[in-house]
Order: sequence, then structure tokens, then C-alpha cells
Amino acid sequence: MNLLIENYELLSSITAQMRVAATDGQWDKLVELEKQCSQHVAIMKAQDIGIPPNESTRLRKVALIRKILEDDAEIRNHTEPWVEQLQHIIHSTGQERRLQQTYFNEY
Repeated sequence: MNLLIENYELLSSITAQMRVAATDGQWDKLVELEKQCSQHVAIMKAQDIGIPPNESTRLRKVALIRKILEDDAEIRNHTEPWVEQLQHIIHSTGQERRLQQTYFNEY
């Protein structure tokens, strides 16, 4: 199999696993998979020699990229609410700390 397609197949496999982890709320696993994904993208960039693929390879590459983007969108659908909730908790904790500091500094 073409190295380019092998790389995109592996990347698609990683993002599919990330999608499952996000759907299941397995945040630690998602973080580990995201690291793998980033490392693999860096490898792919280093291996890119700029030779245009033939038509069948190009079509397969496009299909894999679309799948990766679909997985990414679904991952964001699960992570964005979690991130917003975490930001709310952090903000609330910060406000609580400031109130305590103000209250205890006055007395």
C-alpha cells in the first residue's frame, strides 16, 4: 500500500478512537490519543515529499480526510460542553477565592 494512504489510514484510525473516547467521556484516553495524533501528523509532515498522488490515491486520501474531519466535528460536539463546564467551575472557584480573600482581609 502507498505510504501516503497508510499514514492517512492510521490517522483516521486514531481519530476514530478519539471519537469513541469522547463519546464515552474517557477524557484521559482522549488526551493520550490526541498526543498520538499530533505525533503522527508531525511524522506525516516530515515525510511529505510533495509528489502529487495518482487519481485513485488522491480520491482515497480525500475520503480519509473527510472521515477524519467528521470524527473531529463529533469529538468537538462532546468536548466543547465539557470544556465550558470546566471553565465555569474554574471561574466560580476564582470568584469564591476572591470573595473569601476580601471577606477575611476585612476582619
